Amino acid sequence: SVSRTSPNLAFVPACLPPDPVEVKELQRFISNSKRLFVMTGAGISTESGIPDYRSEGVGLYTRTDRQPIQHTEFIHSASARQRYWARNFVGWPQFSSHQPNAAHLVLRNWEKLGKLHWLVTQNVDALHTKAGSQRLTELHGCTHRVLCLACGDQILRSELQEHFEALNPTWKAEAFGVAPDGDVFLTDEQVRDFQVPACRKCGGILKPDVTFFGDTVSREKVNFVHQRLAESDSVLVAGSSMQVYSGYRFALAAREKLLPIAILNIGPTRLDHFASLKLNSRCGELLPLIV
Repeated sequence: SVSRTSPNLAFVPACLPPDPVEVKELQRFISNSKRLFVMTGAGISTESGIPDYRSEGVGLYTRTDRQPIQHTEFIHSASARQRYWARNFVGWPQFSSHQPNAAHLVLRNWEKLGKLHWLVTQNVDALHTKAGSQRLTELHGCTHRVLCLACGDQILRSELQEHFEALNPTWKAEAFGVAPDGDVFLTDEQVRDFQVPACRKCGGILKPDVTFFGDTVSREKVNFVHQRLAESDSVLVAGSSMQVYSGYRFALAAREKLLPIAILNIGPTRLDHFASLKLNSRCGELLPLIV
């Protein structure tokens, strides 16, 4: 099911309504595109009620001193994994209930019409999948899947939630705020007694199927996305400042191929100096205006 109610704007930076001139410019850009390559970031999901990291005034980095977990910390520290999974366990019911907004639906419709050639998202929230997008690469994985680091077995995150509940029947913790990737703020004292299950097949360490900070995207996935980009004739970046290199590299490749690039993002991005078009609007407000 897809929510069609008014968007939750608590985590969306303030911006002016779309400028009619800019709407026409983006319309021209999209109309001229036959095989559009789209990259999305956290700014497309803020209107679904999911905070991002970097937005001025409302992003996690500006509201708190909280930092996301690092890959090496998760791999090498049992206490770090315990802390991560306890927070994730509390936050999962709310995080997994978020629904696509108008921007996700527009991109799905463009795919159905044959306009959108490929969609790459840096988000791990599954909202593009919920919206029905199929020509999709989740660059940093998805929190709705969990894998074993030892044997590679995969399970659904919803299934792991049941394992957590079985192991922690009396454990309760009240959350203080929510983070972009679905976990919440808990104290060390709250986390101390939380039990974390191992892989049911081999006893290995369970990790969400996402690329944590400090980790790298697989070479196979990067090559695949480069191939889809090579087949495209234009690039639209929606809701991303492109500060993370794993996504930025594809913008650099598009520039080398002399592909026109349009950016729809509230606030500056790493691409502003070489983009063909830059629009400073909400994705869910402007994209539905494009025919």
